[in-house]
Amino acid sequence: MKRIMLRSVYDAFDYVMAHYAPAGMEEMAQKQDTYVVISIQDTHTEGFGFEFRTNKYCKDVLTLYFDDTVKEVDGAVLFNQEHAEKIIDFLQKNKAAETLLVHCYGGESRSRAVAAFAAKMLGADNSRYFETGHPNPVVYETLEKVWKQRNR
Repeated sequence: MKRIMLRSVYDAFDYVMAHYAPAGMEEMAQKQDTYVVISIQDTHTEGFGFEFRTNKYCKDVLTLYFDDTVKEVDGAVLFNQEHAEKIIDFLQKNKAAETLLVHCYGGESRSRAVAAFAAKMLGADNSRYFETGHPNPVVYETLEKVWKQRNR
């Protein structure tokens, strides 16, 4: 992956819509790069009311439902090993993608942890994700643990 984009749900939607143009006017699309999406949605609202889909520019989508918690909370879903497995599989499958777009509601905790992990897994420096924000520690540590278990 050439680029990892960390976004809020609103900014992710704007990025995706920048690839849109009416039929027969495709050259008018503001963006024409290809990308894959990891969409992290809340469970307490049963998602954000929409899901990203594959299309001419969006080559793959992984939608996960878990909440921004660091411990078990009634009514919330804590990030777990199954989520980590799906993210790692998705990243491995899509290594050749031009852009990885990762979003959650605010683009600050869950998606930041996934983006930081993706950068590290792909051999890039991930320090900026920790210097400019606070990745969810349960998400990041679970991803690292599962990745290490796979690579023993």
